[in-house]
Amino acid sequence: MLELRRDLAQAGRYLTQSLRLMVGVPDYGSYLAHHQATHPERSAMSYEEFFRERQAARYSARVGKCC
Repeated sequence: MLELRRDLAQAGRYLTQSLRLMVGVPDYGSYLAHHQATHPERSAMSYEEFFRERQAARYSARVGKCC
């Protein structure tokens, strides 16, 4: 029963992440994991800074990439 509950919770997280990406809401948790793995020497943006940066990138004409 505990395993089923854990699997349902994980499925819920995946569904939430997918829906947010579909409507253009960035995933701060994924950003933090990526940032820690690839840029541990730099401090991560706050959620507010991250959200503003992602919104600006979404509506700008430039094609951006992380690194």
